[in-house]
Amino acid sequence: MLPPDLKTAEAEALASLRSALATERQGRWQLELRFEGLRLLPLVLRLTTALEAEGLPLRLLFPDAGAAALARRDGPELAARIATYGDQRRLQVATASSDSGQEAEPGAAAAAVLLLVAASQADYELVEGLCSNHPGAVVLINPNLEDTAVGIGSVARERRRGFLSRWRTAYALIPQGGSALRRAHPDDWELYRLDPDGFRLAASFDHRPDGEEQDGALRGAEGGGLAETLRSVDRLLEGLQR
Repeated sequence: MLPPDLKTAEAEALASLRSALATERQGRWQLELRFEGLRLLPLVLRLTTALEAEGLPLRLLFPDAGAAALARRDGPELAARIATYGDQRRLQVATASSDSGQEAEPGAAAAAVLLLVAASQADYELVEGLCSNHPGAVVLINPNLEDTAVGIGSVARERRRGFLSRWRTAYALIPQGGSALRRAHPDDWELYRLDPDGFRLAASFDHRPDGEEQDGALRGAEGGGLAETLRSVDRLLEGLQR
């Protein structure tokens, strides 16, 4: 069922993240709330405060110094936990093991859950290095690490087969115009169709459905079947006759 408001969605996200971290404390997890106009920072600070109250060691990381400074201003009680991606990477490099040549973080930092906020494609190499050298859990919050400009090239394929393929979704709530996609760990992905009387469950998936799978499920939920197929053929024939 879709949450009726942001407060409920936050509670679901927190419960799902708890479940995911309990399942795999060294996992690579994503949390996505893709509401248009969402003020992400207050949500992230509330989520971090709730997790810290449960005794989890945390590091809340932002792409740049400006974003980190704003977070410290709005969440002074979390200031000691807040840093940038670059800060965290420099910490790893500075504490590299001189014996083995392998990079490592000091005890407490290595055990911390890293929360990375709004990582973009421009941060890809930094985030990949940071995550690859962190032995604890990492959570990406509303990431955009895939660049549509290289979406069909060899670079994109290598990234999907490698680093990006390791991430699993702890929680997702993604409105999509006439539909919405939801996943709350450990449950399946759910696709909802917007009807005149509200959202209605259209299909469930054991994986994140791509656009084609979603379109097929929504057409099936609308009772398209043969009639929809015939309409598609008619549109194709009309297009060919122009």
